Amino acid sequence: MTISRITLADKGSSFSRLALGFWRLTEWRLNQTELEQMVNTCLDMGLTTFDHAAIYGSYTCEEIFGTVLKANPAWRSKMELVTKCGIKMVSPNRPAHTITHYDTSKAHIIDSVEKSLTNLQTDYLDVLLIHRPDQIMDADEVAETFNQLKQAGKVLNFGVSNFLPFQFDLLASRLDFPLVTNQIEFSVAKLDALYDGTLDQCQRLRVSPMIWSPLGGGSLFRDNSEQATRLRQALSTVGAQLGGATIDQVALAWILAHPAKTVPVLGSGNMERIKQMVKADYLKLSREQWYTIWRASTGKNVP
Repeated sequence: MTISRITLADKGSSFSRLALGFWRLTEWRLNQTELEQMVNTCLDMGLTTFDHAAIYGSYTCEEIFGTVLKANPAWRSKMELVTKCGIKMVSPNRPAHTITHYDTSKAHIIDSVEKSLTNLQTDYLDVLLIHRPDQIMDADEVAETFNQLKQAGKVLNFGVSNFLPFQFDLLASRLDFPLVTNQIEFSVAKLDALYDGTLDQCQRLRVSPMIWSPLGGGSLFRDNSEQATRLRQALSTVGAQLGGATIDQVALAWILAHPAKTVPVLGSGNMERIKQMVKADYLKLSREQWYTIWRASTGKNVP
């Protein structure tokens, strides 16, 4: 089964419709051979977009992934690397950081990109995202930095993460090229993006949002809240209607059904589970099924 592809922005670069996120890479406890096998299997399935951030694994995940590319340099042209910058986290690996804070200064962005390139064993990034909105972000300075990185060929595309529409608009207004994505939290259990204008903006601009925590951080499977209980029942019902699809497949298909053309970022390190989840790319929900799940999430009927 091959995953479909999508352009994150109008006339932009091509990415796999599902991405694999490596924020929990250190928790997966894979040795290098196992990690290489995982990446190779993903590439064979067409799952070619890999999501990172400077801070993941207390600043270690990029470097661990880089060992795979160093050992298999031919794979670089077959994948898309996304990473994020802008958070300075307190960590033994960054002893100079006294408090966790945001930094979107030119110096920090460039330094973070250079470190990511070194850690990932690559000479370019497919997408660089500003990880969180910085309350004192100078949009002109960020735009100048993006332009410099783009002209140098070190970053091909730029985007943001966790930005509200007005924050996205501010940065976009200073650029001569489009931001290609806004990576946001969205799931059957977390509907804010439906109501705060984020998904509407993405659809208006034809920018595909990347979706983090698309399965609610596992809450669908372990929470005993009324919402989670309702959702499991609804997802199971719809799954049966779709020929026996699992609740995680249906939950992902629900996200994929949104016309903003979302790109869910999977967070599992279990290859067999990944193989099952990517089948969501082929599930098509009816409007009635989509709203059945929406009703289970909100606990309300459509007004």
